[in-house]
Amino acid sequence: MAILKSLQNLLEKNGVKHEVIEHRTVYTAFDNAETQHIKPQEVVKTLIMKINSKKYVLALISANKNLDKKKLLKEVNKWLKTEEEKAVKTVEFAKEVWTKKNIKGKIGATVPFGSLEKMTTFIDKSLLKNKDLVINTGDYNRSIKLATKKFIELEDTVKGMFSEAKPKKAKAKKSKTKAKVKSKVKPKKLKKKVHSC
Repeated sequence: MAILKSLQNLLEKNGVKHEVIEHRTVYTAFDNAETQHIKPQEVVKTLIMKINSKKYVLALISANKNLDKKKLLKEVNKWLKTEEEKAVKTVEFAKEVWTKKNIKGKIGATVPFGSLEKMTTFIDKSLLKNKDLVINTGDYNRSIKLATKKFIELEDTVKGMFSEAKPKKAKAKKSKTKAKVKSKVKPKKLKKKVHSC
């Protein structure tokens, strides 16, 4: 599958300079960053969130962060208030069955333009610090790099702070494992040569 036609049309229609990047198959934003040897804070992780029985939104965070649902809930309720809609009690990840049925592109490669899916797009402010963003194209083998400024011009986003740093426990475990492996390897004993006179 190539880049979603709707995304290609949106960029071309608005004359947005962008770079199509072909890469090995990746299923996560973090793997995308590692594959391309780029900073994970530049790679956009696009999450589809269910806010009530009929309404879904996109939440964009960087590849090196996790979503903080409580913070997103606050941002969603602030936005709902401006829309004169009822507040919600929870935000949940969209179910895969719903996503397959309703969202264009491959699962996990969702394009971060909610406007193409008639959804509101929430963007974490940490992404706005980047000069460029690397985004999904609906495919596991292609990404697009474009200026953050251009993305914000194209997409009407709700800006907020709803990401958190990934826990560092995973790294600590890896280093302990490595230490154990190293400690199991014993250096070979050298035999002393005895010289006889």
